Amino acid sequence: MSLIAKSRQLMKAAQTASSGRAAETIVGGHEKRLRQTQVALRSGAVMSVQSTPGEATLLVISGRLWLSAAQTRWFGREWSHLLIPEGPFDVEAETDSTFLLTVALSRTMPDSEPLTGVTGAGAQ
Repeated sequence: MSLIAKSRQLMKAAQTASSGRAAETIVGGHEKRLRQTQVALRSGAVMSVQSTPGEATLLVISGRLWLSAAQTRWFGREWSHLLIPEGPFDVEAETDSTFLLTVALSRTMPDSEPLTGVTGAGAQ
C-alpha cells in the first residue's frame, strides 16, 4: 500500500466533506491491539479527540499541522513523528495535511475504540 497514494485519495474526499476531513483504518480492527488510521484534514480543519485507549503516535505524511494537548502545542510537517500524550488532544491543519495515526490498545481494553469523542469544527 502506498501511503502517498492513499493520502491523495483521502484529501480529495476531505476537500468535499463538510467536516473538512476523511479517514480510513488501514491496519487493525476490533479484534486487534494495533490500529493505524490514515487521516486527511483540509487546511483549517480541526480533529478533536477526547481520549485514546492506549499509546498513540502521529506521523505527518504531507502538509503542516499542530498537535495540541494539555496547553502544549507541537508543530509537525512532512515526515514529522509526534508522540501523543495521554488525554484529550486536537490536530489542526495549517495547510492541507495527511497523517498516519497509530494507537496501541492496552491489554485491558481489547474491545475499545481507538479514538473516543472525536469532535470539532465540522465533525463527522
